[in-house]
Amino acid sequence: MTIGYACLTVGVLSVKFKTCRKDNVTDEKLIELIDYNLASLENMLDYNIKNNIKLMRISSDIIPFGSHEVNKIKWWEIFSDKIFEIGELAKNNGIRLSMHPGQYTVINSPREDVVERAFKDLEYHNRFLDALNLDSTNKIILHIGGAYGDKIKSIDRFCENYQKLDDGIKDRLVIENDDKIYNISEVLEIGNRLNIPVVYDNLHNAVNPYDDKSDGYYVREANKTWGKKDGVQKVHYSQQDRDKKSGSHSSTIDLREFHDYYKEVSGDKIDIMLEVKDKNLSAVKCNNLVGSKKIKKLEDEWAKYKYLVLEHSPKIYNDIRNLLKDKSYYPVIEFYDLIDEALKIKLSAGHIVNAAEHIWGYFKDGEDEKSRLKYKRELKKVSEGKSSNKLKRMLFELSIIYNNKYLLESLYFKDII
Repeated sequence: MTIGYACLTVGVLSVKFKTCRKDNVTDEKLIELIDYNLASLENMLDYNIKNNIKLMRISSDIIPFGSHEVNKIKWWEIFSDKIFEIGELAKNNGIRLSMHPGQYTVINSPREDVVERAFKDLEYHNRFLDALNLDSTNKIILHIGGAYGDKIKSIDRFCENYQKLDDGIKDRLVIENDDKIYNISEVLEIGNRLNIPVVYDNLHNAVNPYDDKSDGYYVREANKTWGKKDGVQKVHYSQQDRDKKSGSHSSTIDLREFHDYYKEVSGDKIDIMLEVKDKNLSAVKCNNLVGSKKIKKLEDEWAKYKYLVLEHSPKIYNDIRNLLKDKSYYPVIEFYDLIDEALKIKLSAGHIVNAAEHIWGYFKDGEDEKSRLKYKRELKKVSEGKSSNKLKRMLFELSIIYNNKYLLESLYFKDII
């Protein structure tokens, strides 16, 4: 069993991906961007290793314009050694990787040009996973596509075009129910017809259901489509953002709701890909819920969250400190409930200033008068209700200058990294 996250890593240094406008593409620019993005991917894996996260989806943007005609470079040759090394890093640490082409990769379109582009995009994704030297348990996830006014014909067209794909792509491909057109029953029918593994998405099923059967039922049905060569069954899990339109992913995972799901679907036997806005933060959160119950895990988490929580609520900051005093107890749900509660509280100037003063305390004795005056100016602006971005940026730059790893790993800076 593994619990992972998709595409981006939150609150971690040097993990962003870069791209450029299509009109600005040159071979030199692409090489520069790919080199940067591969370094970011390696940093993501290093973070995952440190935090015992064994499942991750790689962004399709890792190679800018990977399947577009403007990208003419043979990146798989130019960067072959580096990509192979990254693949070895993943394999040696038991990390399972996947990729998920976007909504425009549609192989059941009635338009030949759309299908041709979809084939090229699937070839690109497969080529990248091949360059990593990963086996067929590292998957490419695909939706069925559109209905185009006749769902039966569109399903048949998907099946016909699937048969035209290279065997290497077929070995990796898995299909998923979506939130608008193809429900889980239809996707299971296609999966059984073509011998394609099915990824069950719980939120998509809630928005676009076939019937009222449970998540556990459909996870078990999807499990029947997974063969030995496909590896452990994968599912997608997300929760509805209650303040947004149906199908919108929540900001973070509510552990009580996740725990109920985990027990229902026998989560210790499947790989669960979280689709949530805070990405890796929820992956760590869920792993801490279902993994070994060591209080040090919560203490390590608290070290990352403490100043972010303080900025929102000094009261909850103290509540969490008191909660963690009992070292014989593992209050994982209460701990994250308090963090979630704090982060919902609207920021106030006084609390922002209070948290900043705590961070400044790490540097003030080593700073000169010019730096002190700059800090006071920025602090005054915040106390008057202005943005705290410049103040946080200053404190972040000081953390780099002093190489304060404790602060650089703090989620206090997550929005400016």
